[in-house]
Amino acid sequence: MTDVPFTAIPDLAGLIEVQTEATVSRTAFRAPGVRVVLFGFDAGQELTEHTAAMPVLLQVLSGRLSITADGRTEELLPGGLMHLDTRVPHSVWAHEPSKLALTMLDPR
Repeated sequence: MTDVPFTAIPDLAGLIEVQTEATVSRTAFRAPGVRVVLFGFDAGQELTEHTAAMPVLLQVLSGRLSITADGRTEELLPGGLMHLDTRVPHSVWAHEPSKLALTMLDPR
């Protein structure tokens, strides 16, 4: 068995499906200091305001999402990226069926 010093995921968005009238999530990758969780949102679905215990990156993989963070709303399209510091209040709302990658950066 060979230890490979990297992980490649050729189609991150393909690892999650959007379900009718739902928000679904699954962990796509985990390694020391980082975890990637995928979300699939149907149109009109949302994650209500919450905080994260570590810095996070939010990247839209498909669709169109509005992310409200610390009282300001940004609309993100595929390829759009947002960084949030630890404990920044934020929420996510889907304008259309959408997929989001959440990368949690845990320095511990």
